[in-house]
Amino acid sequence: MNRLKKLFDNKAQNILSVYFTAGYPDLNDTGVIIRSLADNGADIIEIGMPFSDPLADGPVIQKSNDIALKNGMNLKLLFRQLADIRKETDIPLLLMGYLNPVLQYGIEEFCIMSEKTGIDGLILPDLPLYVYLEEYKELFEKHKLSVAFLVAPETSDERVREIDRISNGFIYIVSRSSTTGVKDDIESRQIEYFERIKSLKLRNPRLIGFGISNNKTFRRACEYGNGAIIGSAFIRALEDTGSGLEDSIRNFINSIKE
Repeated sequence: MNRLKKLFDNKAQNILSVYFTAGYPDLNDTGVIIRSLADNGADIIEIGMPFSDPLADGPVIQKSNDIALKNGMNLKLLFRQLADIRKETDIPLLLMGYLNPVLQYGIEEFCIMSEKTGIDGLILPDLPLYVYLEEYKELFEKHKLSVAFLVAPETSDERVREIDRISNGFIYIVSRSSTTGVKDDIESRQIEYFERIKSLKLRNPRLIGFGISNNKTFRRACEYGNGAIIGSAFIRALEDTGSGLEDSIRNFINSIKE
């Protein structure tokens, strides 16, 4: 059974998905971060594919992309780092990033390597829905890759339903119309938006991201979705690993799920 489907079948609420940028803070931290997140209670891990121009991301993730690229991270190396990861964890793993590096790598080879290394799905924010349907849907499905599409506050109900109809993993609910980043609370207008999406009674699970940074925002988001996605706050936690990378990860996850 698909790992994402298995997760959502067995856990309907309070799902914690954590994003990190591959190659950050150090080039060879990928495996350590994945193992530590899995061991300490993350439900899904989103592995960021660094790119030189991550337009949807705020300064924290942009900086991690820059450092990862300077460290020498690329898709070829990332797949080598992930070669034996399924011997160590069965947690759902997704690759998240922009279409340009995937096309440069070769999209068919990318799908082959994703399946080979045990990747369960993709998040490609700049992949247009019509391009996916016309050019890539069959290829992604052939290699058992779910694709999570983003829904924003300005997305119409009709568009949301279309995304729900063609999706086969989860829907990524962008909490606000801005770049990623750390916020201390969720605003009332965001609650109205979450309630609107919830009222549509969608077929797919919903994970809320952008601005989820602590226990308060995580729990609040989980009231309106099946779970939440944390990125920038986790990247910031990786900036200060004086107590050791694994201890920093454990302390961060505990602070979210306390």
